Amino acid sequence: MSEQVAPAPEDRQEEDRLLLSRAQAGDMAAFEALVEAHRDKVFGLALRMTRSEADAAEIAQDSFLSAYQHLKDFRGDAAFGSWVHRIAANHALMRLRHRRVVQAAENEIKGPEFTDWGSLTEYPERDWSRDAEEKALDAELGQAIQQSADRLPEGYREVFLLKDVEGLSYEQISELTGDSVPAIKSRLHRARLALREAIDQFYNQGNPQE
Repeated sequence: MSEQVAPAPEDRQEEDRLLLSRAQAGDMAAFEALVEAHRDKVFGLALRMTRSEADAAEIAQDSFLSAYQHLKDFRGDAAFGSWVHRIAANHALMRLRHRRVVQAAENEIKGPEFTDWGSLTEYPERDWSRDAEEKALDAELGQAIQQSADRLPEGYREVFLLKDVEGLSYEQISELTGDSVPAIKSRLHRARLALREAIDQFYNQGNPQE
């Protein structure tokens, strides 16, 4: 049996347009076909943003439910895949914001910590070199980058994923996050610097077995 070949992007979009037209007319099987075609990518986006399979599964389910509920309002100005991708990104951002609110509340309950001299405790910055030593020395560069992306503050990580991984424009990210384009560019610049530092650490840590 020959392997199934994925349709070309233009063929996928044409098929989506036909399925969308049928789904908007009430054909549930057509909508289920759209879900089947885009489920993995939507789940993958949610997983990269939240780093939680449970959250990603819920986001994917909520995203397609939202798409179905607003199906008749969708005019096809963008490809269906792009539209549902943006819905998923929005759901993931809301989930991350909820995390930040919960974390902020927990930190507020804990209260500030003070030194013996009465000044606020300053938490040390993450020691990239020590982190690198704790990882297996034969780790691949791709793993190092992924681990470093996971360490980014959520606000930086979400911008990095939306721009550099998902390929959204600054304007699209601004629409999703509600932040200004200059603020998004600033966060993306800092995220890229952090990842560059991690890559430098990866190459400079050395392998004592060599």
